[in-house]
Amino acid sequence: MPVHHGHMALIEFAANRCDELIVSMSYREDDPISYELRLLWLQEIFRGRDSIRVDVVLDDFDDESAPLSQRTKQWSYHIQRIFPPVNILFASEPYGEPFALHLGAEYQPFDPERRKFPVSATEIRDSPFRYWSFIPEPVRPYFVKKICFYGPESTGKSSLAVEMAARYDTNYVPEVAREMISSNEFTVDDIIAIGHAQLKRMEEKLLTANKILFCDTDVITTQIYSQHYLGVVPEVLYEIEKKVNYDVYFLMDIDVPWIADGLRDLGDRREEMMRIFRDELGKRNLNYVLVTGSFVERKEIIDREIRGLLS
Repeated sequence: MPVHHGHMALIEFAANRCDELIVSMSYREDDPISYELRLLWLQEIFRGRDSIRVDVVLDDFDDESAPLSQRTKQWSYHIQRIFPPVNILFASEPYGEPFALHLGAEYQPFDPERRKFPVSATEIRDSPFRYWSFIPEPVRPYFVKKICFYGPESTGKSSLAVEMAARYDTNYVPEVAREMISSNEFTVDDIIAIGHAQLKRMEEKLLTANKILFCDTDVITTQIYSQHYLGVVPEVLYEIEKKVNYDVYFLMDIDVPWIADGLRDLGDRREEMMRIFRDELGKRNLNYVLVTGSFVERKEIIDREIRGLLS
């Protein structure tokens, strides 16, 4: 956990040396990364490779306190019970040789000293950005830090999202509502469609983000404006909210000039809206970084936090 380029190279090495390859993906219920997600990664990486078969095995039989020879004997019993006869065992770990012996299979090691791929999955989990080049593209979204620029209208969120994304060579998610409505005369169906579209755009941008994804808004903001303009918040917006966890909320202060445009109409209620936005974070016990001052000062505040995330 997680799949990385070393695993992929091992699988390719094995697939080129046999007619059918079984990738045995073991898991435990308390794994830090779910087996469902790991399976999806492998299926995506090796999509269309009919000779490669990925099977999930619940590891509820291993005794880590036992000697390696005894552990691998127990493994072999379960493998023989689950899978067809194995001719060759491919592995990169010290357990490979005794495991193959108990299986009655030939053993072919791959890069056991990790010279070609000097990384472990544990190192990637602990410091993903340090080992970013070892992480396959389908796996990277799991580690991307999602940043939300949050707060009342006309506080610099859109401009900052664009500029910070360019600075960190990554993507940003715009406020999709501005693509869908041209006035503040909208319906409950409109606001629900906006919530779904915002989530979909975030999921799309996440696929190609480089370590960080800057988001111009979130569904809490959609809820706030739904309550303000419609007097109601559709329940589905709360369900959408549960699907996204942001790593950092930047709450934009209102100490910058208010600039009108086609949708902004709350220039005379900025303090009230600031209180509402702040209160919604408090209700959810969400920590945030208050961003104040000039545009330059705001970028400096954001930069300090981002550098900490990337370290």
